[in-house]
Amino acid sequence: MLEELRNAARKVQGERGLRSVMLQCKRLLSERGEANSIAIARELVGSFAALPEEQRALFFERLSRDYSPDPEAVLQSARAYADDPSAPNLLRLTQVAEPPRQELLRRINRSPGGTASIVAMRHALLARLAKHPELQAVEADFLHLLSSWFNPGFLQLQRVDWNSPAQLLEQIIRHEAVHQIDGWDDLRRRLQPDRRCFAFFHPQLPHEPLIFVEVALLPEMPAAIAPLIDKASEPMHADRFKVAAFYSISNCQPGLRGVSLGNFLIKRVADELKRELPRLKTFCTLSPIPGFARWLQTGAAHDGLPKPRAERLVQARQALLAHSGGDLGALANVAALRGLNGEATQALLRLCGYYLGFCAAAPGGDAVARFHLDNGARLERLNALGDLSAKGAKQSFGLMVNYLYDLEKVEAHHEQFTQGSVAHSRAIAALL
Repeated sequence: MLEELRNAARKVQGERGLRSVMLQCKRLLSERGEANSIAIARELVGSFAALPEEQRALFFERLSRDYSPDPEAVLQSARAYADDPSAPNLLRLTQVAEPPRQELLRRINRSPGGTASIVAMRHALLARLAKHPELQAVEADFLHLLSSWFNPGFLQLQRVDWNSPAQLLEQIIRHEAVHQIDGWDDLRRRLQPDRRCFAFFHPQLPHEPLIFVEVALLPEMPAAIAPLIDKASEPMHADRFKVAAFYSISNCQPGLRGVSLGNFLIKRVADELKRELPRLKTFCTLSPIPGFARWLQTGAAHDGLPKPRAERLVQARQALLAHSGGDLGALANVAALRGLNGEATQALLRLCGYYLGFCAAAPGGDAVARFHLDNGARLERLNALGDLSAKGAKQSFGLMVNYLYDLEKVEAHHEQFTQGSVAHSRAIAALL
């Protein structure tokens, strides 16, 4: 009985909190609220942060219902513009078609800490989007505004090193999403002179990295991840630096998902390294292939391939099935991967070459591949036994891939990818 009373009290308090938030939204958009927007926005942000999860969901529903354009006004303006496509009519149409919630978010953004609050709001919204597709229009408004406010022209590139503030270093450890950082000794090795770490920051979030990339400076293109993240390895002398290998890129702000940051970061870092170390001639990645094992186990479709190439693909899959006793899932084991003979290894590489070369450009293709190829990289080389961690064995049967960033050809390769074709090396072509 007591617990029921407590739940009822929490519900009443949450409903009261939501009413308060919606009233503050109304005030913020009012003529009077415009003059006092900073104080009202600060109050609104605090009230939203205090809302229970259930009431936050209702907040987004209210944004969708009460802060959308007036359909009748949009229709009238659209008809007026169709009859007379003049500048005033176009201006009126764009004004009435813009959802009022966009202006609401702009005013929230003007308050101290407003930008961080909107990023946090979008994080909460994204968590609900799958089960509430009716909120897609609200999400589109958040994404539209954040993409403008986090335009790369506003972002600041900073190198992270061992002398960076401890708070920043702790965030690098916490947010590393590709190759987990095993404590301070591991981080120290990743910040030695033959390593680099760069992050993007926004002026409104000066102590919060948005995204960071880790780079290894090497004499040659790397084929395996373990030597790059071995915290006991000795730093290499600068005279041997010929290759910059991007081996990890991590987003730190879930509320900025879908805002284009990583592609600009890699290009900015490549330019920075080229100025710092003119002897660097090659810019590449050592990347995971997170979707490969799942794709291979679910059938490795080869629709649309010429018959000879499709036959080679079928033969490669059959060779792997024979080697694994009919269970491709058995390859998600380091001992099994080390035991592959030359024929089975070649079959695995051929299948992966097809997956990256022909499936990456299609909708639903490997996310990491799409990121680099759309960014103008070239599919350069596949590496067997490149990642023998449990995660690497499970996701890609130990394979890793090098994407090459030829800075003079990234635009051409990007254009090629947008047309459905993947730029690739002769070594990849030989596999196919």
